[in-house]
Amino acid sequence: MINKIQHLHILGICGTFMGGIAALAKELGFRVTGCDAHVYPPMSTQLELQGIALKQGYKIEHFDDEPDLVIVGNAMSRGNVMVEYILDRNIPYISGPQWLLENVLKDRWVLAVSGTHGKTTTSSMLTWILEYAHLSPGFLIGGVPQNFDCSARLGNAPFFVIEADEYDTAFFDKRSKFVHYHPRTLVINNMEFDHGDIFNDLADIQRQFHHLIRMVPSNGLILSPQNETAINETLAMGCWTPTEQSVCESGWQAKKLVADGSEFNVTFKGVEQGRVKWALIGDFNIDNALMAIAAARHVGVPSHIAIEALAEFVNTKRRFELKGEVSNIKVYDDFAHHPTAIAKMLAGVRAQVDSKNGQGRVLAVLEPRSNTMKSGVHKEALPRSLQQADQVFIFQDDQIKWSVDELIQQCHQPCFVEKYIDDLVVKIVEQSQAGDIIVVMSNGGFGNIHEKILAALIANKSFKRE
Repeated sequence: MINKIQHLHILGICGTFMGGIAALAKELGFRVTGCDAHVYPPMSTQLELQGIALKQGYKIEHFDDEPDLVIVGNAMSRGNVMVEYILDRNIPYISGPQWLLENVLKDRWVLAVSGTHGKTTTSSMLTWILEYAHLSPGFLIGGVPQNFDCSARLGNAPFFVIEADEYDTAFFDKRSKFVHYHPRTLVINNMEFDHGDIFNDLADIQRQFHHLIRMVPSNGLILSPQNETAINETLAMGCWTPTEQSVCESGWQAKKLVADGSEFNVTFKGVEQGRVKWALIGDFNIDNALMAIAAARHVGVPSHIAIEALAEFVNTKRRFELKGEVSNIKVYDDFAHHPTAIAKMLAGVRAQVDSKNGQGRVLAVLEPRSNTMKSGVHKEALPRSLQQADQVFIFQDDQIKWSVDELIQQCHQPCFVEKYIDDLVVKIVEQSQAGDIIVVMSNGGFGNIHEKILAALIANKSFKRE
């Protein structure tokens, strides 16, 4: 395929996954162009620096220079004018995951990181550990890993780390993306119901994960936590691969030395491997670290080297990323958008606050933006997930199909709801005081609310600790 096809055009190029595909194709020597409904940084900047021509919107004229092959992103659907054009004119097309398998992964040792939560962070950790060990891995991560200057590269080693998403592949292939990756090392961080727009229930998700498990060879390795019922049920459907588990005496364990998780000891089968002291917080990140250390060990990286690497790990953008501080009020951005991720994020922040003698409050700002959240699937779990916050601020626009009035009644803390982002910013600033930690949680841009909050804090006269 590489010798015959010269020009690739990517539909939906500015998503993190498709942008990564574009970067890999460019590195392989293809001429790459692409378009998206919204061409915006940081992905647009990254692609333009690589010499990839980008076009705004989905328009037939983008095909004036007809490509040899169109890579179709999973956001594309029938009725899109460019999709209809390629079908009517029999222009060759393929999904991103299938192209990746055929052109990059088929001859590699693939380390796939899957699960409902923690995929981006764990794959970033694992990639950095391999890099620190001088293995120069290839990778494709659905985020911006800050230990690297790109989200995807081919690498110079047999090893390729990929964030393995369970979302569907394309309008013509409704299997999960990860069934195309054929991993030798598979991490399953956790398994919960999500993506209510494509899955009916947890059993649907387990079925897709079992398709993936069936593909891991008998000389491979599957890594998962012991205490995840849904994962254990899925493995029980049939597993032909050795397994290792965490959070158990017979496998990987961590012992916290600091309440917020910024320092902990690692053991494997009861034998101490070393101490991690890093800039991250939260039990969930400790779990991610155990999986990354274990996966790296499978390809030959000693645990003590992996632990050294984690001391220098910088978390992926949008994972409890400090956006700014004004008058001793810190504003963080986080990608959490599922109740479990929200609860774990806030628990980590609460532990950090408590480790400083409880000085300061936690203000949670939430945009229920995912398809599952907007449909109301998780509305009953939300109040519990927000328990560690001192105050809650929720954005409810017209796309949210349920009323948060019931949620407000179930919250033990003050809960404020606004329909417009600017009004929400006003309310947040009114309630803020020195020492507060404001955690903004969304899987989207949230109308640039972080910068609006910081600007409003700067414009405000003063903040006093009550």
